[in-house]
Amino acid sequence: MINDLWLNLPVSDIERSKEFFTKIGFTLNLKQGNSEHSACLLIGKKNSVVMLFTQEVFNSFTRHNSSDTKSGSEILISFDAESKEEIDSISQKVSDAGGMVFGPPTEIQGWMYGCGFTDLDGHRWNALYMDYEKLNKSE
Repeated sequence: MINDLWLNLPVSDIERSKEFFTKIGFTLNLKQGNSEHSACLLIGKKNSVVMLFTQEVFNSFTRHNSSDTKSGSEILISFDAESKEEIDSISQKVSDAGGMVFGPPTEIQGWMYGCGFTDLDGHRWNALYMDYEKLNKSE
């Protein structure tokens, strides 16, 4: 049986990436997963894990080159927020920390509010607030 799931991402500079993700509100796991070649981020109430690895280490794990995020996307990582205001705050924090907001905060399908952004290495993220009361009323 599968116990847990975590995502692994290649990054060009571990220290810059740790600084970026902590500035936008992610928690750095200081107890494990951190070295000069890696960083462990804990996300959300369930402490989902995103591991950041230098390109070289990531490529050694995958035995494959990582995708060029300037020309395409391999994954869109989505996470939820507790309010529209939190989405607005995340969007601003991303901009302030050096990321790029490619989809500014907006209403989506009448029951979601979200924004899309890229981190310092071009990985795409999707922050969403989902108002399930509005979803249930539209069904």
